[in-house]
Amino acid sequence: MDRAETGRTGEAVAARYYQKQGCELVAHNYRTRMGEIDLILREPDGTLVLCEVKTRSPDPLAAPAAAVTPAKQRRLIRTAEYYLQHTGQSDEPVRFDVAEVTPLDSGRWMVHIIKGAFTA
Repeated sequence: MDRAETGRTGEAVAARYYQKQGCELVAHNYRTRMGEIDLILREPDGTLVLCEVKTRSPDPLAAPAAAVTPAKQRRLIRTAEYYLQHTGQSDEPVRFDVAEVTPLDSGRWMVHIIKGAFTA
């Protein structure tokens, strides 16, 4: 499996994880010229979750979330602002999550969600 395919699979695994928690998948790979949001979901309480998915091989020295740098966070926030304005959801409660997805030797995937990983 190449990197792109691993990333796509990781995003699908994270989306299924959220859906099992009762979330509705609103958009997948929402792109603008400012950036991309991997997953946009709505929780049962109405909170809009904007999730950056990081899929990495197991590495005890580097957490996948470390790749979500301050610069990446700023791009995600700008993209989110654009999305919220253009969909009329600017007044909705919003949370930024990071999903760390790691393939395991057994062919299964481990998902770790960092809720509220950063704020706008």
